[in-house]
Amino acid sequence: MAVNETFQRQIATVKSKKALDGRAAIAAAVILIIISFTGFGPKYYFDLGNAFSSFRWMTHVHALIMVLWMALFAAQVFFVRTKNIKTHITLGMAGVVLALLVIATGLIVGVQAGKYGSVSFPPDIPRLSFMIVPLGDILVFAVLFAAAIYYRKTPANHRRLMILTAINFLSPALARINIEALQNLGPLYFWGFPDVLGLVLLGIDTWRNRRLNPAFAIGLLLIIASQPLRLMISGTETWLAFAAWLTR
Repeated sequence: MAVNETFQRQIATVKSKKALDGRAAIAAAVILIIISFTGFGPKYYFDLGNAFSSFRWMTHVHALIMVLWMALFAAQVFFVRTKNIKTHITLGMAGVVLALLVIATGLIVGVQAGKYGSVSFPPDIPRLSFMIVPLGDILVFAVLFAAAIYYRKTPANHRRLMILTAINFLSPALARINIEALQNLGPLYFWGFPDVLGLVLLGIDTWRNRRLNPAFAIGLLLIIASQPLRLMISGTETWLAFAAWLTR
């Protein structure tokens, strides 16, 4: 009887952990969608008439792909929650193609913004210096997504790395939310909020599972470490020369 009760408690613990992972993924999807449309909506998604005449065509392609990416992310969370693993795996192949398009168009849009300017770039920071910020977001996403694909047969790592891809994409939208008090905080706000969110999720995950998930921790460390690193590199002669070469 005691052995049976212990076994039942172990099963309940595993189910509880999976439920927590699922709720974290749902939260990441919901937060990504809400913040993305809150940030980009007023000057783009909710004003397409002006948007189409104000932005370059590659920006429109990138915006469409990002909407498809968010929709796919949410759909994949739904299929995992409903245990429709076959559909999840099938869509995963499409997700690889879509992720490559996110990376390609994101890099192009970032370089174009560095070359021609962008309303999203701070007016008091040289374009070539600030270009490292959006390009860094795309490169971090590429690393996290590649790691998630590598761990696709290890659901615990795969799920956490995909959550981090959503957290990584919060900062561009946060930077566009037109609240002066928040905007005045600069990087402490648009990088700080995703970082704190990631640390909270990492803390809860570690506490509930009684162990630190290495993939989750290293992925979050990559996001956080890349931010001051970009600031340090952005004004160097090496970066400015590279950025000038990219925008020729």
